[in-house]
Parts: sequence; structure tokens; C-alpha cells
Amino acid sequence: MTGPETVTGKARTGVEGLDDILSGGLTRRHVFLLEGAPGSGKTTIALHFLLEGQNAGERCLYITLSETEKELRDSALSHGMEIGDEVKIFELVPPESLLDAEQQQSLLYSSDLELGETTKLIFEEFERLMPHRVVIDSLSEIRLLAQGSLRYRRQILALKHFFARSDATVLLLDDMTSDASDKTVHSVVHGVVHLEQLAPDYGSERRRLRVLKYRGQAFRGGYHDFVIKTGGVAVFPRLRAIEHRSGFERSVLATGIAEFDDLLGGGIQRGSSTLLIGPAGTGKSLFALQFVEAAVKRGERAAIFIFDEELGLLFSRTREMGIDLEAMQDDGLIHIEQLDAAELSPGEFAQRVRDRVAGFDAKTVVIDSINGYQAAMPGENALILHMHELLQYLNRQGANTFITVAQHGLVGDMRSPVDVTYLADTVILLRYFEAQGRVRRAISVIKKRTGRHEDTIREYRIRNEGLTLGEPLTGFQGILQGVPLLIGKGQPQLDLLEEERSNS
Repeated sequence: MTGPETVTGKARTGVEGLDDILSGGLTRRHVFLLEGAPGSGKTTIALHFLLEGQNAGERCLYITLSETEKELRDSALSHGMEIGDEVKIFELVPPESLLDAEQQQSLLYSSDLELGETTKLIFEEFERLMPHRVVIDSLSEIRLLAQGSLRYRRQILALKHFFARSDATVLLLDDMTSDASDKTVHSVVHGVVHLEQLAPDYGSERRRLRVLKYRGQAFRGGYHDFVIKTGGVAVFPRLRAIEHRSGFERSVLATGIAEFDDLLGGGIQRGSSTLLIGPAGTGKSLFALQFVEAAVKRGERAAIFIFDEELGLLFSRTREMGIDLEAMQDDGLIHIEQLDAAELSPGEFAQRVRDRVAGFDAKTVVIDSINGYQAAMPGENALILHMHELLQYLNRQGANTFITVAQHGLVGDMRSPVDVTYLADTVILLRYFEAQGRVRRAISVIKKRTGRHEDTIREYRIRNEGLTLGEPLTGFQGILQGVPLLIGKGQPQLDLLEEERSNS
């Protein structure tokens, strides 16, 4: 038997992100297994694989033992895929006449004859077409026909040896409905890609994949999130910050507020991350947007990812304070999007951030807030790992990242839903405190890896014209606990309070 003309290079799957995980695609002239429960996306990925071959001018064969040709074509059309003449669909399903009781010794009713005839038909169709790419859907049907693990393994080996004599790249699909614990095929094929579909307590389903095996080839291990959307499958390779480096000048960036810059020791160093932490309503988002406004004034672009607030409300309230986010967005200076944690996987979110940094050239990234981001995580430990990789990646791209965390409670002893303070290069603490019968706000920098900073506490106010910071509060103790005490003989500094009195 002679095979089709040799095609060089790897057989790309055509799935966004999957080829990256597979180091370029599938090694040609080998047999691979794509397994997963029904609904996990096997057929869609297989269609991508064949249509990629079609676009490259390769002959392709889809052998279906479970779905009809019409179902496959309808599935492809739902994603905007057009199956052309280069893709032959061989429908190996029983004709209606074989359901007649008089035909019980035909293709369907004698297991010995069924399996042999099925394999023979597959071989004949392959030799007739001599394709470069083959998909067999699915092995569960062959497993049922074999009626035993030994006979099933012999059939899989027969398929492998048959295709090994050709130049075809073969993708076997297995829906794992017959015996999910049967790993017979794993030991035979050249590589295995496992698909999973998870159902969280709330929100849409989550899908992920993992390469279990790939002989003679390095691949990106671990789980990788993916989605099925209009247009097909998109895979989000797990982010590894160590693979992404870029050169940039580590300059100090000012905020535009002199007192704030003094508190920060001159400003924020480029390529660093900043955590804004405090109870609800202290202005964490507004401080983060102050950095965005400063970046835009420097001629840079920014990306803002909002988990908690409706964009219309955000545009309205920031416009009143002199920050017109909507106009910045219309002018292409910032990218801002509202995210639904119930519909978003962590891998997809990381990919969106990467796209804005790489494609939009965003040098300032705001994530508001970690509380909403945590809802997209499978657990706190995973959140820490995701955040570590994402922040390291952004730092290495020379981007400044600002993340907010809302603490539980308003005054006194407060707790954070997750401790990420050690991940950030700079930590800014916001607090409420009571003074002379009024609720005030205080700000302090409690950590800065990249240089000096003030160890003082300053009062600040949120006015119509924006943020205003006062001088360090030197005559009080216990401000961060919420109820300060006047100490010593010195005059406490409450410039903002005195200013309010003079204006009233």
C-alpha cells in the first residue's frame, strides 16, 4: 500500500491555543487520542483539525460511527465552518433495513461479523481516498462491538499498524461512555489529549483540557481552560511568566497628586504591582483610576477590568470627579470591560489581560477587584498561583498593575477574603476613622519593595474635583483601628478638617 504524498511539518489542529500547548501541533504519521465525556468538545476540535488540513490543501477523511453526516455538517455550520470537497465524511451507520429481524446475521447483529466488517469498511474507504488526515468517531462504538478488552485492544492495534504504513495523521475520538477506566488505547497511541467539562454550583459550565501523553515531544503540561463559542473552540494555555521577558527602563511614575507622591516616596516604579486594600467605600477604585489618568496624561494606554461595578455607574461618578473614562475609551486611550465572574474561567481572564498588553500596548492594568476575581477561581490556592503568574508576567512586560481588595467590615479589626499582600510590590492601606463625630478616611503605604516611602498616615477626602490628601497626622494614635486618640502635647495635623471648617 502506498500512502499520500508526504506533507512536512506538524499537523496543526487549527484550534486557537491548542497548537501552542502541543508545541506546534500533532506529529505527522502518528495516531492520537482525543477523549472526553459527551459535550466536552471533541467533535468541534476534530472539525477544526480537518478544516485546518482542508485550508492547507490536504485530503481529509471523517469516519463517523455515531453521528450522521447531516449532524456533522450542521454542527460545522453553527460555528461558521464550511466543509469543502477536501473533507470526505464517511457515514458508517446502520441502514434502516438492517433493523429488520430477518437481517440478524448482517452487519449489525453478529458481533464477530460486525467488528470485522466495520474495520474492513474503514480500511477500504481509507485506501480509496488516501487522505492526509483522518478522524474516527468514536472508539466507544468499536469497544461495544468488541465485547471484551482483549479483542478491543487487538482491533486498536490493527488500526494503528494499518495507519502506520501510510503518511496519514489520525485522530481517534472516545466519549468514554463504555468504560471510562479502560486505558487500553493510551498505551497504543502516540499522544492523548483529555477534555473535561465541569459544572460549578453557580454559573455556566467550565471546560479544561490536559495533554496526558505525547511521545518524543515536549508539551505544556497541566490543565488549560478552553471555551466553545461561535466560531469553534478557543484554548487558553496556562500562563507561565518565566517564558515572557522584555526590556524596559525602570523609571519612577508620578501620580499627579503631590501629597500622594510624597507618601509613595516619589511615585510608583515602572513594571511593579500595587495592591489597594481597605473596606468598601474607601475609594480604592478611585485611587486606581488616578494612576490610569496619570498614565493617559503621559501618553500611555491603560486597560481596566471591572468585576464589581456597572460601567454606566462608573462612568457617571468618575465624570463628576473630572475623570472622563468614557471619553478616554472613545479616543482609544483606554480599554475597559465589565466581567462576569460566573461566566469566566481564570485562564480566559489571563488571556484577555495578555491580549490587552500585547495587542493594545497597555502599560497600566487595573483589576477591580480581587473579590470578584476570586469568584472565578476553583479555590484560594489556585487564586494565589494565578495571581502570582499574572503579576509576574505584567511586571516583566513593563506594565504597572493595580489590584483592589475589599476587606470585610468597616472599622476596627478587618479581614481580607484572601491574603495577596505578599505578592504585590506596593501595598496601600485605606481606612475609616472617627474624629470629632465625623467619619474620616486615612491612607498609608505599608509596603514598597522598590524604594523608600513615608511611614506616616495621611487623611484624604473624595471631592467633586477628585482626591485631596492632607499632611501627615502626627498627633493621633489608633487611626488604623478606627478610633484615634490624641497623644502628646503637639498639635495634631487635620488640615482637611480645618479646611472644611474654614469653608463652612
